[in-house]
Amino acid sequence: MATATIKFLETPTSQAWVEQALANLDMILLDHAQCERKAAGVAMSLINRYPSDAELVKALTAIAQEELAHFAQVNQWLERRNIPFGPLPPPPYGAALRQQVRGDEPHRQLDVLLVSALIEARSHERLGLLGQYCPDPELAQFYRSLMASEARHYGVYWVLATGRFPRAEVEGRLSELAAAESEILARLHPQPRIHS
Repeated sequence: MATATIKFLETPTSQAWVEQALANLDMILLDHAQCERKAAGVAMSLINRYPSDAELVKALTAIAQEELAHFAQVNQWLERRNIPFGPLPPPPYGAALRQQVRGDEPHRQLDVLLVSALIEARSHERLGLLGQYCPDPELAQFYRSLMASEARHYGVYWVLATGRFPRAEVEGRLSELAAAESEILARLHPQPRIHS
């Protein structure tokens, strides 16, 4: 399988993930809904933490609104496929990435922005793979339709980071976090998830 290189990601998604996802599309859809909900929450959390940063508030308000719109769209797919929305145990991906975030400011802000960029970049890559390989043409088209916004989101987080920190510092820290992200995904999680 030829995989396009996605900016920020150190290693591409494995064929094993694609096969696992395609064999469990209902579970992937349910997890996707959770991911969109959480992404909106991350944007709102940053707004709440840095309310005096007008540029950040404006950019992340737009992201939060778009993530909630995607959440509603994925929920429509769940309804079409008679999949009840409900809780789903998350894979270790998000929690393991959050452990990389330093607790002291301003390092915390930089790390949260870059972790968010990495998650959006991985989402962009994986939704693209689902759009390419999903056997349901309508669902494949839906995934392809989300790719541009995921790419725009990781771009926004990158711009926010480079607008607040020296470029060399951002690039160095991104390299460290991207290595950690790849390490987290090195072993396929036994339960199918967008980030497993």
